[in-house]
Amino acid sequence: MKKLAFVFAVLLMASCSKEEKTASVQFRLTDAPGSYDAVLIDISSIEVIAGDAPFTVNLVRPGVYNLLDFTNGIDTLLADIDLPEGRMNQVRLILGNNNSVVVDGDTFALATPSAQQSGLKLNVQYDLVAGVNYQFVLDFDAGRSIVRQGNGGYLLKPVIRVFTNAQSGAIRGHARPDSAAVYVMAIAGTDTFGTIPPADGRFLLKGLPAGSYNVVVQGGGSLGDLSINNVGVTIGNVTDLGEVSF
Repeated sequence: MKKLAFVFAVLLMASCSKEEKTASVQFRLTDAPGSYDAVLIDISSIEVIAGDAPFTVNLVRPGVYNLLDFTNGIDTLLADIDLPEGRMNQVRLILGNNNSVVVDGDTFALATPSAQQSGLKLNVQYDLVAGVNYQFVLDFDAGRSIVRQGNGGYLLKPVIRVFTNAQSGAIRGHARPDSAAVYVMAIAGTDTFGTIPPADGRFLLKGLPAGSYNVVVQGGGSLGDLSINNVGVTIGNVTDLGEVSF
């Protein structure tokens, strides 16, 4: 039974090595409130440039969001994506045309300047670390984003503040000789996180909550196991064990 469980773990974790150079990124939406009945914003997608490559991030639910549903600390998940380690140097929020504001029970279409049709460029430049989970929160200021026009209509000029929270840490190392390790685990209480190193022996255990871990490196053949106790993990950082030699 133990052998079967190990085989299942191997199959489950086999894809991890392919993702070792990526960070998990979430985009969430919240609102600084405004004095309206509703502020309805049509959000289509998010575009990112990371590592000099463009990425289109599909939303969990594209469409119209009432910003006033996400005040007082409430937010909602817009999208998540794995991005390559390195510099994330541009983020654009792509809006649709179905934007409106409700004032005293009356609904008014929000005119949008043509310059915004290519997307709203957000002030986000961040160095992503592989194995760390990030949340970028888009704080859409409803009160400052709606401009009353002289003809009685309303104009949408989005004011968005972006802040980030790294939500996890990671542990990495290099099992020597290469290919010596068949499985690596980080154990904290009843929680176990595992990965299978690729052929070069370099491993990364990512998405770890902050805390202290016992790291167990299982060797192939007659190598046995190695244990490294009290490995500290902090949010937003990768703890590097360096070479772990049998």
